[in-house]
Amino acid sequence: MDFENYFIKQFKSKKIGDDGALVGGMVYSKDAFFEDVHFKRSWMNHYQVAAKAMAVNVSDAIAMNAKPKYALVSVAMPKSITKEQAGELARGFLESAAKYGVEIIGGDTISNTKLDITITIISEAKKPLLRKGLRTGYLVAHTGVVGRSAKELKKVMNLGKLHKKSKFVNIELRERFISKCSRFLKAGMDISDGIFSDLGKLSNANGIGVQFYKKIPKNIGCSGEEYEMLFGFDKRDKKALLKHAKLTRTPVKIIGECVRKNYKNRCKAHHF
Repeated sequence: MDFENYFIKQFKSKKIGDDGALVGGMVYSKDAFFEDVHFKRSWMNHYQVAAKAMAVNVSDAIAMNAKPKYALVSVAMPKSITKEQAGELARGFLESAAKYGVEIIGGDTISNTKLDITITIISEAKKPLLRKGLRTGYLVAHTGVVGRSAKELKKVMNLGKLHKKSKFVNIELRERFISKCSRFLKAGMDISDGIFSDLGKLSNANGIGVQFYKKIPKNIGCSGEEYEMLFGFDKRDKKALLKHAKLTRTPVKIIGECVRKNYKNRCKAHHF
C-alpha cells in the first residue's frame, strides 16, 4: 500500500494535488525538514540546514510558476542548541529567503529533542503551472543533471564529507527558465521524490503513461531531493523551448513521450 497516497485521499478538497494549493490567485505550500529524516546535523551546519529548508519550500512555489512572497517558519529546537547555532539558523533562513525575494513574517518556536523545521510559503500566481495538462504525444523532460543527490546521500551515510558546493546542500532552482518558458509548459512539478516517483504523480493526474526514449538507470530515476523541474510540453514548441533554455543557461533533457498506457513507478516509497 502507498500509505502517503492513502492518507492524502482522506482529505476531499479539490485544491489538493499540486505542489501547492491554488486559492484565489495565490499559492500556499508547506514542507517539513526534520532531523534524522531529511538530514543529520553531522552532515550540515545550522546555516546550511536552514538555507536548504527554505529553498526546498520555495521550490514548490517556483515549480508552479508562482512568485514566492512570504514565509511562516516554525522551528522545534533541541535544548542543547547554543546561541551561536540559533543565530546561524536565523541567518540561513533570512539569506535563503532574501535570495528569492521572500519576507519571513512569522511562525513559531518550541523546545524539542531534535531540530525540526516546517515552513509555509505564500506566493502570487498570475499564470500557475499545474500537474494536470498533459496529452498523448507531448514530450517529457527535466532540467539539470539528476542522480547526484542520491549519490551524495550514500556518501554521507558512509561517513563521507559533503563539499560546500554539493547539490545535497546547495539547491539550484530554475525560476528564470520556468518564468521564460511558462507559455510552452503544459504541466510540471519539481523533482522531490525522484523522476520515476514524480512521473507517477503526473501520470495519475493526467491518465497517461510515458514511453522513455532511453532506459534510465534505477539509481538515477529514484534519486530524490533533486529539486530540478520535471515538465511536459507540445513537441511543436520544442525549438522555442530549447532556445529559451539556452538563453537562461538551463540544461534540459528530453526523456520521453506521453502515451496511452499504464505507468509503473519502479521506486520504493520515500516517506513510509
